[in-house]
Amino acid sequence: MTSDGRAAGRPPGGAAVLAARGADVHQERESVSRAGRGRWSLLRPGAPGRQTRRRTGPWGRRRAGATPYLFIAPACLLLALFGILPILVAAVVSTTDLDIGGLGDPSTIRFLGLDNYERLFSDPKFWQALRTTTLFVVLGVPVIIALSLTIAVGLNVSTSRLFTVLRAFYFLPAITAIVAVALVWGYLYNSQFGLLNQGLALVGLGPVGWLSDPNTARVSVAVVAIWRATGLNVIIFLAALQAIPQDYHDAAALDGAGRWATFRFVTFPLLRFALFFVTVTTLIGWLQFFDEPYVLTKGGPVGATTSVSLFIFQNGFSFNQFGYASAGSIILFILIAAVTAVQLRLRGSDD
Repeated sequence: MTSDGRAAGRPPGGAAVLAARGADVHQERESVSRAGRGRWSLLRPGAPGRQTRRRTGPWGRRRAGATPYLFIAPACLLLALFGILPILVAAVVSTTDLDIGGLGDPSTIRFLGLDNYERLFSDPKFWQALRTTTLFVVLGVPVIIALSLTIAVGLNVSTSRLFTVLRAFYFLPAITAIVAVALVWGYLYNSQFGLLNQGLALVGLGPVGWLSDPNTARVSVAVVAIWRATGLNVIIFLAALQAIPQDYHDAAALDGAGRWATFRFVTFPLLRFALFFVTVTTLIGWLQFFDEPYVLTKGGPVGATTSVSLFIFQNGFSFNQFGYASAGSIILFILIAAVTAVQLRLRGSDD
């Protein structure tokens, strides 16, 4: 010990240094402990800043389950107003004798039950319109599908800029107004001054009554409809062809398959959905065949081009028989629904 009480051999201020170091260590431990407590506090239920899943009761689960339906509600509302409601109204009107007078004075409307349907099935004009519609379907649907697919395949395999322009060219008839189409084809089909008969005269052939002969008029009207409907289906098939991965074609080429074998065993099976869609929509469109016979022939000559849709229009708006026309529209709706259901059934069994 020295005279001032410090231990011998210990540097001056050692106790103070140790005390300071001890305080620093204590503070460091406190900060680590405090940080640890803060970190673990985030994991405790109800801790501030903790993101936990809310416990939802039955009402919360109902709200979560109803959210998707809120998004589709506008589309369902439009479908109900402009799709389902008109069908129900037509079904009710088909059991009455509603005419233009009944719209002004509902008290004159009489309930007829199924009398309109009995009259419809005994009307030879209705059966003629149904046969004409069937003929249009048999003639037009296969031709449109085969022609559209052929053109789409040709446009898909070509890389020339000319074929890129042709894609828009084939689509133009689908977006052309039916009035303009009627004017152009009406001049082409004109018996006296039409371009088609002028061409036949150049080769020594006589004029053809394109729209005046019953048999020829059906074919002439169908040709215009095929011309108009081909463009849209070409675009659909072309999109489906371009969606097929190139790896499938490369694998077929490595196996030695030619173009026809590749199309038959690789490309065509992969087009099943597009083919099914085009078939269904085209068939429905031709069962509702109306525009071309109305603007070109008004259903003539002698009813040769009167489809079921045109028959309904004539009875409703030309003959002022809304109840009778509504009965025809319900029969057409049932026919389209049955044909579509059969196609969906066949599609399901094919898968």
